[in-house]
Amino acid sequence: MEKMSFVKNGVLRLPPGFRFHPTDEELVVQYLKRKVFSCPLPASIIPDFDVCKSDPWDLPGDWEQERYFFSTREVKYPNGNRSSRATGSGYWKATGIDKQIASCRGRQLVGMKKTLVFYKGKAPHGSRTDWIMHEYRLANAPTSLQPPNNNNENWVLCRIFLKKRTAKKEDETTEMNRGASLGNGTKPVFYDFLARERADLNLAPASSSSGSSGVTVLSSNHQTSDDHEESSSCSSFTTLRRKP
Repeated sequence: MEKMSFVKNGVLRLPPGFRFHPTDEELVVQYLKRKVFSCPLPASIIPDFDVCKSDPWDLPGDWEQERYFFSTREVKYPNGNRSSRATGSGYWKATGIDKQIASCRGRQLVGMKKTLVFYKGKAPHGSRTDWIMHEYRLANAPTSLQPPNNNNENWVLCRIFLKKRTAKKEDETTEMNRGASLGNGTKPVFYDFLARERADLNLAPASSSSGSSGVTVLSSNHQTSDDHEESSSCSSFTTLRRKP
């Protein structure tokens, strides 16, 4: 019976209701390792495609979902191990340290995962984007099995997706921008709406010597007079209540 292929023209097409969500170990052991050693794959579900020949948004498949590809690493320099990850509009840049992938049963190191971020423009002055790639490769652990040829040693498995910004991060960014605008010479203005006499809030407070500004200035003498009147009224009211 011929194995069913779920890849058509480089695009993954699964029946309705099916989703492809493999773990890191499954990607390395069940797919990448079998690909390197030319063994039958569990399903023809991951296409062969050079991910550096196209920009991430131009790769086959739905760019709003995770996409998986078998790709080969091209050496940047003839006598080096650095890979060339430049595309038409930018380049992939590694970030952080590589993560070890171990088998769940034997705790044996089976592979490594490298995280890369896509930058638009020319290195090293490119602008960071939200495109992320996880590059899986086999671990360099000694094994009795050897790949049939040296070309297969360069196979990697790539998972590419667009990182979505959360609402919390957007709110934090808005607050940071608001704080930056307040720091550029703009200070918040506070008004005392509980004051007994309202002044014109659109005019700057005038000094006590200028009486033609039209702004009422509450001086300490005026406030003391008001307090004295209140105390006098209260005392008079009390005296009236005590009269027979």
